[in-house]
Amino acid sequence: MSIPTPPLPGGTWTLGDLTVTRFGYGAMRLSGPGVMGPPADHDGALEVLREAVRLGVTHIDTADAYGPHVTNRLIREALHPYPESLHIVTKVGAVRDAQGGWPPAREPDDLRRAVDSNLETLGVETLDLVNLRLGNAEGPQPGSPAKPYETLVELQRQGLIRHLGLSNATADQIAEAQTIAPLVCVQNLYNLAHRQDDELIDRLAEQGIAYVPYFPLGGFSPLQSSALSAVAARLGTGPLPVALAWLLHRSPNILLIPGTSSVAHLRENVTGAGIALSEEDLAELDMIGR
Repeated sequence: MSIPTPPLPGGTWTLGDLTVTRFGYGAMRLSGPGVMGPPADHDGALEVLREAVRLGVTHIDTADAYGPHVTNRLIREALHPYPESLHIVTKVGAVRDAQGGWPPAREPDDLRRAVDSNLETLGVETLDLVNLRLGNAEGPQPGSPAKPYETLVELQRQGLIRHLGLSNATADQIAEAQTIAPLVCVQNLYNLAHRQDDELIDRLAEQGIAYVPYFPLGGFSPLQSSALSAVAARLGTGPLPVALAWLLHRSPNILLIPGTSSVAHLRENVTGAGIALSEEDLAELDMIGR
């Protein structure tokens, strides 16, 4: 007899017609150092993916540029044929160069190649959700998303993509994209120490649009880390679980995609995100990054 899996922290969210767990998994760290090449432990990487699904995760974030091609192929090897409840989100708009950089690749032909590559490496006929990566390695940059977004909308009309989103985008770029076609999520840098998208998150929540923070656990200065550590000590846990739990409390439209190459760490992340934070805890944490 199988043992029922407890519900994941945060419950679920709807991306268009896709219902996903708010606690997801980010596959980037399954590739090699610098997000280049294969993992040191191939079988271990497969087991992390399988354990995520066993734990109830229905939202895996990836990109064919990770490796490149590495994480998508690991996902396919570990999980294909995919459970009906599992939804894989990918990203286009940048490629990898020989130096490990992320040069933009947002011309129509670039995007078509990227979508085709994701379809092939994941082994699917339609991509559940494709995020268009804007900006550069330093963050969002000004400029119209219209041309690349219109290309993805056309591929959506052809049945190759179900839903669209933006990554590394400004509020103005999101608003412009919405005049072209609906989007279901935004993926930007955000955590306790980087709160520049506070207003945007609330606005997206009102529209029923998900916000997916990437690198949700990084970027704490010593001062900010000491404030976080004080709350963690009071709760008898570590800073990173508290940071995850705070993100789930921050807004119901926030979806988590913490990444790890360790099954034990994956389980710790799931447990940590379910920590109950009091009003006192939340008030203290809310002061970080302001």
